[in-house]
Amino acid sequence: MRFDILTLFPGLFDGFLSESILKNAIEARKVQVVRHDFRQWATDRHHSVDDRPFGGGPGMVLKAEPVVQCVREVQETEGLTPGKLVMFTPQGTPLRQKRVEELAGEERLLLLCGRYEGFDERIRDVLQPEEVSLGDYVLNGGEVAAMALIEAVMRLLPGVLGDELSSHHDSHSGASRLLEAPQYTRPREFEGLTVPEILLSGDHKKIEQWREEQSRLRTQERRPELFEEK
Repeated sequence: MRFDILTLFPGLFDGFLSESILKNAIEARKVQVVRHDFRQWATDRHHSVDDRPFGGGPGMVLKAEPVVQCVREVQETEGLTPGKLVMFTPQGTPLRQKRVEELAGEERLLLLCGRYEGFDERIRDVLQPEEVSLGDYVLNGGEVAAMALIEAVMRLLPGVLGDELSSHHDSHSGASRLLEAPQYTRPREFEGLTVPEILLSGDHKKIEQWREEQSRLRTQERRPELFEEK
């Protein structure tokens, strides 16, 4: 899969792309991430991509021309499909695991990161992106949201996590969409708290039953609305 990140601050992704599982996936050519700076499509000598909003108000708004031109040229990259365009905004649809799984089936994702007071509305009108939000709060820009989406999607791609890891039992994943059961490792006892005996029994059928039960109980306690969504 290829991710194209369209942003004013491509340098924010330096550390993100050079560590851990994502770094390995890039080196193994299972994932490709390309960054594009809006300023390369600015037309004035100051390379400005924002301006004051009509009608007054605080802050600056990203201008339509450089952003639209950037997206169009990236979409038209020779030899590639135009891809799915995703805009990060607090006004977007909350990102859920089911949608992440659907996006993991795309060949290419273009991730449009806002800044300041947001986008000129005509960017939405012209490009018709899918608008996505991480939740009911506001970030300084879309870059952190883009990182979150890349992490969520790429771990579902074949071979990215490796044979020893699996996303199938993660919270919100699989057919149940419930929260994951509690996990334990060594030591068996820590500050008076011990590992449940069932996990030490070696009876894999009973262990799986215990985990399913704990998953239901944890979901009912912490996220009861997930039962209503099933």
